[in-house]
Amino acid sequence: MNPSNDSTPVTGSGPTARPLDMDGLSWILFGHAAFQYLNAATELNLFELLEKAPLTKEEIGAELGLAERANDILLLGCTSLGLLEKNDGRYSLTRVLATLLASPDWERFKDTVAFEQYVVYEGQLDFTESLRTNTNAGLRRVRGSGRDLYHRLAENPHMEQVFYKYMRSWSELANRHLVASLDLSETKRLLDCGGGDAVNSIALAEANPHLEITLLDIPATRVIAEKKISEAGLSERVSVIGGDMFADPLPTGFDCVLFAHQFVIWTPEENTALLHKAYEVLPEGGRVVVFNSMSNDEGDGPVVAALDSVYFAALPAEGGMIYPWSVHERCMHEAGFRSVERIECEGWTPHGLVIGTK
Repeated sequence: MNPSNDSTPVTGSGPTARPLDMDGLSWILFGHAAFQYLNAATELNLFELLEKAPLTKEEIGAELGLAERANDILLLGCTSLGLLEKNDGRYSLTRVLATLLASPDWERFKDTVAFEQYVVYEGQLDFTESLRTNTNAGLRRVRGSGRDLYHRLAENPHMEQVFYKYMRSWSELANRHLVASLDLSETKRLLDCGGGDAVNSIALAEANPHLEITLLDIPATRVIAEKKISEAGLSERVSVIGGDMFADPLPTGFDCVLFAHQFVIWTPEENTALLHKAYEVLPEGGRVVVFNSMSNDEGDGPVVAALDSVYFAALPAEGGMIYPWSVHERCMHEAGFRSVERIECEGWTPHGLVIGTK
């Protein structure tokens, strides 16, 4: 989702990326400022305004209620970054923004921008300290005493609202791949570990009418998940139990265990422990599924995986990143799974599935 102009840094990896020049280096140096233009334009609804028709600077300022200087700053940034185009004195959306606004993913994209601004941004100040100490040092900037971000959200209502809205949107962006790529035709009962507000459970249940799903997550999310399940009319097939997947035994009676967007949070050792718990409760022939973003095995991309790893290193819990495929496969083998399959998903988010069979 990068502006399509020559000054935009290439988001490829390793040998496929254009050599870095000073222009590209400036994008990195002032990347924090570039994001603030995107966030401001999103919060001010600049893009929705220009979706209707190209407008002059004066018309934009009047519609947004901005003083001349403030309006000049906003338009300078958005145009130079390639978010807007200017022709004959009128501003309009560049192709990537116009395409995105016309799609169902626009609101999900906006939720992602808000997540970066109100959940991620401040904690990233401690990225260097997180690397030095190999801990999530940025958590100290989140009010509360819980051991990780998830256990502190309830003490930060605005952050909690932004977080869960984003998680639902990010999952909706990705779970189309989960639904399309994961064959559950022979699966009867699925355990969704760390299933949050049930966005993945609901999508899988709707796509597989024969399937029964139980969602396991910390008690604080139970009310949210049950409300979403009820609204989807799936309470008879999707249930929720509160618990800690690390501290508590996993429930039995399932032929598939899903960890969606979980194994980017924890260390490989913790992920292996979770996979071993899944192995212990699965029957012979049962499967475990890891679904989340992946980095490549060469260690040079994709760039979205690299950038997203800053958040996982600095904030949510101690030990996460967007791990390479091979790390997940190694964890599965160490947990006892002998048949391991990887399924790559196409799209701008680097999602994929690693499936282990007992």
